[in-house]
Amino acid sequence: MEEANEIYFYTTSGGKNLIKEYLDGLPKSERAEGYYILETIEQNGPKYLQTLNARQLDGKLWEIKFRRHNRMFYILKNEDKLYILHACKKQKNKTENQEINKARERAKEIL
Repeated sequence: MEEANEIYFYTTSGGKNLIKEYLDGLPKSERAEGYYILETIEQNGPKYLQTLNARQLDGKLWEIKFRRHNRMFYILKNEDKLYILHACKKQKNKTENQEINKARERAKEIL
């Protein structure tokens, strides 16, 4: 089966791409690493995810961790469509659970 090399970003009903907004707000080196990850996934397909610091949270929801505690949450739908659902800084306890819950809710919308 041929892999799709396209990434879909969660957008608000008003068309705002919150993931790109998050990445654009990071310091230069962190922003560069985030965009490098996304570009490499587009070039190499979902198989590249195996080389990243990624872990499964539950069900189809996964996270990618990158420089200075940044995270991107994603799902792989139908094994060929990657959806980046949410991006944030890793935090502790209650706030962290709120961030993961945002990604879970967005995953429900997509799935």
